[in-house]
Amino acid sequence: MVHKAEYLEEHETQISSILSGGYAHPLSRQWQQKNRLTKDMFIYPLFVTDDPEEETPISSLPGQKRWGVNKLVPYVDSLVKKGLRSVILFGVPMKEGVKDLEGTAADDPEGPVIQATKALKKAFPDLFVMCDVCLCEYTSHGHCGVLREDGTVIRDTTVRRLAAVAVNYAKAGADCVAPSDMIDGRIHDIKKGLLKAGLAHNVMVMSYTKFSGNLYGPFREAACSAPSHGDRKRYQLPAGGRGLARRALARDLAEGADAVIVKPSTFYLDIVVDAAEICKDVPIATYQVSGEYAMIHAAAEKGVVDLEVMAFEAAYGNLRAGANLLISYFTPDFLEWLDHHH
Repeated sequence: MVHKAEYLEEHETQISSILSGGYAHPLSRQWQQKNRLTKDMFIYPLFVTDDPEEETPISSLPGQKRWGVNKLVPYVDSLVKKGLRSVILFGVPMKEGVKDLEGTAADDPEGPVIQATKALKKAFPDLFVMCDVCLCEYTSHGHCGVLREDGTVIRDTTVRRLAAVAVNYAKAGADCVAPSDMIDGRIHDIKKGLLKAGLAHNVMVMSYTKFSGNLYGPFREAACSAPSHGDRKRYQLPAGGRGLARRALARDLAEGADAVIVKPSTFYLDIVVDAAEICKDVPIATYQVSGEYAMIHAAAEKGVVDLEVMAFEAAYGNLRAGANLLISYFTPDFLEWLDHHH
């Protein structure tokens, strides 16, 4: 009989080299994951328009639609029955003449976001309703703030406006406001506004760390929010700006952010790792943006990848990097996939 030690000497294999026994079974493979994907991690983005009866497919976002409030409630009902816990609302005003230089329509009480928030909270009191706070869908120039003559953003006026919008969403029943504009100091003003309105104890502020880049095309079609001139590079972070992102995360946390979102996700997982370190005591979300979602669909259509397998792989990437919330257009799919996925 060969002793183990002699056998190892002879074959020069270290005991610690043998890993495969630890993932030989489907269950032990699952055990290797630090974080499991669960339905309550998913937040579903919804585009709501000012025509209550609208239900229009968005050509660049497969399977996604623009919804009117009346059509939205039955649709969300079908998802709540499958385990949906949270949505994030984006308003899409389609009527002529609604947009102006200040984005006045953002918190119009008759506008899509406030109407949808009220309708959803009434129909589904336990649904966690988030409202995206930005002005780009409501400004005539498509930028995220109030502009100077030279096209740059006036910070003070903009953050005051954003804080007012956030407070009005909170008054309508939003559980969370998520400012995606990336204008300096907006978390501070929003938090102060919520305190002043007596709502800070009731409403989460989820701050975006958002990069400018080429992945937002389908969203801009969906939300009709492309800038009419220039770009957003002066306020959204440059793609190579890891240090800037770290500073923005630390700043937003210091200003009172209750949670953070890194956007986009797949090409920015190092930023998610940074967020997990800098913001380790708050929930961290990733936003798998329209372009990322459309790319996976396009690759699946070409037969390059399997849609479901790829969607899971992307989601696991976010979890490994340190996220525990996923804002994803795949949410309705995951609500079904997770029922039968092992």
